[in-house]
Amino acid sequence: MGSDLAPLIAVIGSDGSGKSTLSADLLAHIQKSRPAESGYLGLGSGEQGRRIGRWPLIGPPLHRFLDGIADRLRDPDAPIPGWLAARYALRKSKKRRAKFEQLLARRRAGITIVTDRYPQIEVPGLHDGPILAGRAMTPRLAAMRAEEHALYAEMAAYMPTLVIRLHIDVDTGMARKPDHVRALIARKVETVPLLTMGGAPIVDLDATMPYAEELALAKAAVDQALAARS
Repeated sequence: MGSDLAPLIAVIGSDGSGKSTLSADLLAHIQKSRPAESGYLGLGSGEQGRRIGRWPLIGPPLHRFLDGIADRLRDPDAPIPGWLAARYALRKSKKRRAKFEQLLARRRAGITIVTDRYPQIEVPGLHDGPILAGRAMTPRLAAMRAEEHALYAEMAAYMPTLVIRLHIDVDTGMARKPDHVRALIARKVETVPLLTMGGAPIVDLDATMPYAEELALAKAAVDQALAARS
């Protein structure tokens, strides 16, 4: 799907893998030869939670409470923690779907997109997949989870022109993101290889190599992918 759209380059990987830095440099590289823009499909939940954690007095306990809810939402072995949490997750996913529609409109206008994340359905709960990864204990929750999954399936059907999949180890991730939770970083690192993005072309890069080498390899892969679309 999406053969009539301008190319899209997706950079994916765990927190701390350098997705934002690499995608920004690739965008600057592509802009030398064609119209291109960045596309942001994130939800901003992590940074929002960290801002709450910095509030005086109530911030830290509220942050811990919200993190607990988020952990239960993303755990496929845990029950979805109630209708209100599910409604909140579904609303955030609908906002992501709206951002995705804006991104598609830019691609229809001939703008190449570089994004540092991309929706997928292969690893629910992580890596910009469905938020409602847990078990639905009631028909109402099951319906909400199915509705959300359908949103992500629709987005994932638009396969990227090229996926650059970044790999790091947990210690590197924590060194780069010391305010993150180690267990969550570990889960993300372990599940990156499961992200096949529906069969899209993928280039795997070791994001612990010297950055100049990483960027050169990424640029070469992007140039080849874009030339094939010309």
